[in-house]
Amino acid sequence: MATVKNRVALILAVGIVGGGELGKVPIALPVLSGDFGLSLVEGGLLLGMFQVALMAAGIVAGMMADRFGQRRVMAIGLVIAAIGSALGAMAGSGAQLLASRAVESAGFMAMVLPGPALLGRMVDSRRLRVTMGLWACYMPTGMGLVLLLGPIVIDAVGWRALWWAFTLLPLGLAALVWHRVEPDQPHRTGADGEHRAAPLVIATLTCPGCWLLAGAFACYAGQWMSVFGFLPTFYRGQGLTSATAGLLTAIGALVNVTGNFGSGLLLQRGIAAHRLLLIASLTMLACAWILFASGLPFAARYAAVLAFSAVGGLIPGTLFALTHRYAPTPQAVSTTTGLMQQGSSTGQFIIPPVLAAVVSTAGGWSLAWTVTGALALVNIGLALTMRRRA
Repeated sequence: MATVKNRVALILAVGIVGGGELGKVPIALPVLSGDFGLSLVEGGLLLGMFQVALMAAGIVAGMMADRFGQRRVMAIGLVIAAIGSALGAMAGSGAQLLASRAVESAGFMAMVLPGPALLGRMVDSRRLRVTMGLWACYMPTGMGLVLLLGPIVIDAVGWRALWWAFTLLPLGLAALVWHRVEPDQPHRTGADGEHRAAPLVIATLTCPGCWLLAGAFACYAGQWMSVFGFLPTFYRGQGLTSATAGLLTAIGALVNVTGNFGSGLLLQRGIAAHRLLLIASLTMLACAWILFASGLPFAARYAAVLAFSAVGGLIPGTLFALTHRYAPTPQAVSTTTGLMQQGSSTGQFIIPPVLAAVVSTAGGWSLAWTVTGALALVNIGLALTMRRRA
């Protein structure tokens, strides 16, 4: 059996590949739009389609991980994600590509929801917040790496090769998870009442704290994906090349890691969770306005992108760290994470097409910040609610 550090690294690698699955569409979107004749709004739908399964059944998938075993569900999810990517690589129309993304979405859901619970089994309580901060880095790390390397692959061998790469990577990780991660304990298979489906779901759905996490994640994820999902397209409209647009977007996505990991360190030092959420939400509100509506020089607007991502990264890191505190029982951590990810996916599914519609109606990007700004205001209200609960 692998050491604890190696097992933790393996779980983080699964999350990073999941983030890459999400990130491959934004960087390929200009090419996909040309191949399949997609409009901006249809491109927004393609970005959001990855979230369909999580949006519809995140809490159910989390419950399944809690009931039937996190290792088993993660391995199955990796295989499903590989199948979805293979279907996308063979797609002959936009509709087929959308359908393949729905399959990938189901795989992604089963890949990532067991992550916090598995990590909680591997590390002691003193290191849990920092480890959760590391876990929260999976999305920006995976997405950033694909935004950085994807243009090279696409320019050299086409976008389908990128899809085939994300067929092979999950299959390899599935084998490693199955052989290197310790087996699920018998009590996690649903043999006792605490792990039956209905109690897990009911306890989570009736827990106000779980809904606070889900709402905050929805507002954050809707903002972040709306900005970074369209950023390559926005930069192409500014006259930048595909490679340059991808590089700038990748750097912006990768700096999100600093906020994700930093949140764990700050929480470990005793900084209140609601303070981190307030700081991050106010920063995202201001930076979105600078990017889209200020008319400032490009350097200032790009600095705003970096601040939007880096400081905004405090939010997911903080929310993942709170799952063990807000879950109704220790046996419902994956179920709570499922509800939280369900909120995240709802934001990522709904907001990009809404922002695209606003941009198309306005004839430009100057009002895009109003969409993300409204979500930032909601998160400020949720942070204040958490303060009162604390």
